[in-house]
Amino acid sequence: MRKASTLPIPVWATRYRNDTSSGRAQSLLAYADYYCLDGFADDADDLSLERLPMNRQPLRAYASRTGTRRNLDAMRRADWRLIVSAAGCLRNEGMPYALDNGAWSAFQQNRSFDEHAFMVAVDKMGEKADWIVLPDIVAGGLKSLDYSLAWLDRLRGLPTPFLIAVQNGMSAEDVRPFLNPAVGIFVGGTTDWKEQTSIHWGAVARRRNCYLHVGRVNSARRIAICAAAGANSFDGTSASRFSKTLEPLDKATRQPDFFASTQEWQPLNVAS
Repeated sequence: MRKASTLPIPVWATRYRNDTSSGRAQSLLAYADYYCLDGFADDADDLSLERLPMNRQPLRAYASRTGTRRNLDAMRRADWRLIVSAAGCLRNEGMPYALDNGAWSAFQQNRSFDEHAFMVAVDKMGEKADWIVLPDIVAGGLKSLDYSLAWLDRLRGLPTPFLIAVQNGMSAEDVRPFLNPAVGIFVGGTTDWKEQTSIHWGAVARRRNCYLHVGRVNSARRIAICAAAGANSFDGTSASRFSKTLEPLDKATRQPDFFASTQEWQPLNVAS
């Protein structure tokens, strides 16, 4: 199993780890525990189920960070958010944001994942991020899951929710035990795999009461797939590059799927 970096965690994280401060992750877990909505009844041998309320929020849109003022202004007006990559410029342009680990950029550029850059990004931007994608190995299957879990253990106690990147070679059974209101799902993988399995990950996320995000979504059709899966959010690059594409994409986010995945969880193999 590939180990997580031994680089020191941010100094600001200490007050969360010693319980002198409480962040969003801790609050989510405390709230869920109090109302018996922590997702762990899903493990019960007798298949007793928690009564998870259907309180579906609007589908939240993220776009890759850009420095183009015109595009940023358009995204602000539409209430879109940024996804900042640890491999890029660590700025959020005054907008709400989430933090990506930078593994996809490294994969595209045929270079090794930069653990130091990721920890620098966590130090600088992790505390205020909506969520952080745990480091993964692109196209790594279960090796990627092991790597992400090593980082989850390394960063445990931080105030920001984490997302595990799922991709080809992983099944719901592999990931399900590690999910809870503070540890959610980032659907990666190939385009075909993502489109075929998002609905299954939506069912798992509902049963575990965790966050569900879908990556690389740049069309109204794929936004509809996210809505059908019951995703909380998605991200793409189209609105960052071309402001004219924002209006039709934003319109698609405001058309909820009333038949979105609400079925009870069943063991699903989505590793193919």
